[in-house]
Amino acid sequence: MDATFLPAPVAERDALLALWAVPGVGSVGLGEVRRWADGRWADLVATPVRDWVDAIPLADAVRDRMRGLRSLRAVAEVVRERAAQGQMQVVHHGDAGYPERLTEVADAPPVLFLRGTVGPPRRRLALVGTRHPEQGFLRRAREFAAVVALRGAGVISGAAAGVDRACHLGALDAGGETWAFLGSALDSLDAAQERLVPAILDAGGAIYSELPPGIRASRQTFPRRNRLISGSADAVVVLRAGEQSGALHTVHAARKQGRPVLAWPGEVWAEAARGCNLLLLHRIARPCLSPEDALRAAGLDGSMPAPVPGEVPLLSPAARSVYALLSRTPRALEELEADSALGTGELISALCELELLGLAFQSPGKRYERV
Repeated sequence: MDATFLPAPVAERDALLALWAVPGVGSVGLGEVRRWADGRWADLVATPVRDWVDAIPLADAVRDRMRGLRSLRAVAEVVRERAAQGQMQVVHHGDAGYPERLTEVADAPPVLFLRGTVGPPRRRLALVGTRHPEQGFLRRAREFAAVVALRGAGVISGAAAGVDRACHLGALDAGGETWAFLGSALDSLDAAQERLVPAILDAGGAIYSELPPGIRASRQTFPRRNRLISGSADAVVVLRAGEQSGALHTVHAARKQGRPVLAWPGEVWAEAARGCNLLLLHRIARPCLSPEDALRAAGLDGSMPAPVPGEVPLLSPAARSVYALLSRTPRALEELEADSALGTGELISALCELELLGLAFQSPGKRYERV
């Protein structure tokens, strides 16, 4: 072999990265190249693509596109350079940043583009829903996500407006881990994502995409990325979805992948909940009546250990400070606001967190006591 050829493992990574970046190749075309290459990656990456592409059964449009490439090695170098410019990591199957559960999925991408920090192994829940829930529901979704994050589950969603965004923010409220899978490249964010992504990254979370740099979102990319959301999770919970909601694509993927699916029931007259109710009616999903149901589906016991006096683990900093101000004697909201360094909205959010976890109780007159 010529000394300029790459070692086979590195050559395979280059080939897969380059092929995945060619529009139209996809999982099917990649499989055809794999079969034809039969492990000869080192030869393939250094040879002009036009010398071998006609031997592979690919669509004519894809083959024409590939003939214009100099070599797979050159394409891989360009993609890596653009990823580095966008502060992205390129992670392959088996790399530390590649979601472990996603490697089990038949059509998982060979590479992902990543920004942020991937935390230690843990159980993870995909929390998804409509972009347009009825007024007031986003607070409920955010609180739900905060509770599962406080109890140790990672929260995965799609960074879209509406329920997805609320779930990411709920995990951040709780100081928990959250991953977002985008329907665009990581350097082609929409306006809503441009506000959310920095918050996820600053809190130690991660954002992923299977799309190489420069690819904008489209009607095709969103349904495709939903298989990554479900495939990276231990269970999927649909919190709110209409009959035509894109969240139902995640349900379809989850069922193919063997992931448990749960749905939060809604009022029968609520159009935004009709998709959830139909999932339950047809027994496609199990009812999710509480965060504990979701946690158990993901393999966690759903319980919250009793707090040790003077030490309350898994609470957000604001809730921890408010918990320290509470006792068995009820205190008025105004008193707590005067004694804390929190604004009214932040104080109320912290008290809601404590109530959801069973650590505080509200008595009439907005008076709060420690449980």
